[in-house]
Amino acid sequence: MDFFALLWLFFIISSLQPVIKQHMLDAARQRLLEQLERKRKSRVIVLIHRQETMSLLGFPLVRYINIEDSEAVLRAIKMTDRDIPIDLILHTPGGLVLASEQIARALRRHPAKVTVFVPHYAMSGGTLIALAADEIVMDENAVLGPVDPQLGQHPAASILRVLERKPISEIDDETLMMADIAEKAIRQVKHTVCELLSDKMSVEKAEEVAHTLASGVWTHDYPITVREARELGLPISTDMPEEIYQMMALYPQTAQRRPSVEYIPAPRSRQYDVS
Repeated sequence: MDFFALLWLFFIISSLQPVIKQHMLDAARQRLLEQLERKRKSRVIVLIHRQETMSLLGFPLVRYINIEDSEAVLRAIKMTDRDIPIDLILHTPGGLVLASEQIARALRRHPAKVTVFVPHYAMSGGTLIALAADEIVMDENAVLGPVDPQLGQHPAASILRVLERKPISEIDDETLMMADIAEKAIRQVKHTVCELLSDKMSVEKAEEVAHTLASGVWTHDYPITVREARELGLPISTDMPEEIYQMMALYPQTAQRRPSVEYIPAPRSRQYDVS
């Protein structure tokens, strides 16, 4: 075999390696899904957003909840019998309000128990989805986030603050129109939050939580901890199954030249001593 034949063989193997690796990863995910469904006797749905890289070009792409996600989740819910519980593994920075609301309302209408697992974070639209659950299982260090709507690059609540702090005569027409949209957006999200929480707490408490989450009390990226989520009255548990962490490991972040975090992937205790 000459040099050029070896070179072609190298390129063929190199091009097939990612495909084979992805196939093995997909198979491992399916096996773990089946294992978790048998253990919990439920329908398990995974909604995980990682930063991904375009093939060949290598440009990073940030993933968010979109219409395709809502269509897929709604199909999975539709295929689930009414008496079968649903477990949703959720890891996302948020996304489209429309898509998040569709998923949340579909989960809330499911008659059997709905559990949302948050191993790391479910921000913005992810929190909106979590509010639909009968139980939210969070890692002790996981966080949720405010659901205040964003208009372009600006929080809707901040646009409304302009009307409070400046005379109308000093505000341009575009800002006034944006403020009108902002007011409607906040009112609509508050209504959705109240609807999702109506079977979990009183109307007054639901309105209080909706105001806290949707009115710009915090910045949009504020991390709501387990303690704060419980103080809001949300049904929070920290009894996270080990399989959820195993599932997250099967959705690795995009490979980099050098890993940002390194450790020996084994349990560490005082009984385990390498000295």
